[in-house]
Amino acid sequence: MKITATRALHKTSDPVKMEEPAHGETVGGGAPWQPLRSLIAEQPFFKGFNTHHLQLFTDSAREMHFEPGESILEEGSPATRFYLILEGKVVLGAELEDRGIIPVQTLGPGDDLGWSWLFSPHYMHLSARALVPTRTLFFHGTGLLQQCEEDREFGYRLMKRIVEVATYRLRTTQQRLVECTSMRTLSNP
Repeated sequence: MKITATRALHKTSDPVKMEEPAHGETVGGGAPWQPLRSLIAEQPFFKGFNTHHLQLFTDSAREMHFEPGESILEEGSPATRFYLILEGKVVLGAELEDRGIIPVQTLGPGDDLGWSWLFSPHYMHLSARALVPTRTLFFHGTGLLQQCEEDREFGYRLMKRIVEVATYRLRTTQQRLVECTSMRTLSNP
């Protein structure tokens, strides 16, 4: 078995289509849409960020919904966005050349996904698909990356949080690999 190389390296556009806000609402930190900022501030992922940093997230945010089976992220696609799951379940998977997508981890409320936009070469390393109706906060990662460059404290705090998540996901992936390997003879290369 061989994991496929990033198959969508030549994609240049961000496939996410954004809906227009409802009448009286604005995207991000506009005055009529204050519930979004409150929602962001309530999430454990954002604990420890100051008011200014929470506003940077709010300015980049939008709520999105996904139906069961709907793709959220595709392995190999450009990494330009980041999600925080509010409700629902999402499966992360690695694409294997001869077996399709192999589930690695299931995520739920409070979990985040899509942080590859922080790291070169800025392509997704796993796929993500909604298992049930899923409500998320969507963030424009490319805009947040620019904010990280301009505000080093913000960048440091965000990077520190993402490293915590990455470390946890790496341990989970290792456990999953051990489970899969134990199903096969260890003497086979």
